[in-house]
Amino acid sequence: MRLTRNLLALIVLAMGALWSLQGIGVLGGSFMTGQSQWLYIGIAAMLVGVAGLVWANRRG
Repeated sequence: MRLTRNLLALIVLAMGALWSLQGIGVLGGSFMTGQSQWLYIGIAAMLVGVAGLVWANRRG
């Protein structure tokens, strides 16, 4: 179960990073490219991913 939680959290983190990079225009080829709202959505997704990693790896 811990592995599944970690994988899901890492996927959310990676998606957030991708969205952030598209939002600032580093990665192109999408309707998200250069749209600042995707930067903020990506940052929020990355925070959720980090929180998921912390939750998945807590002791107890």
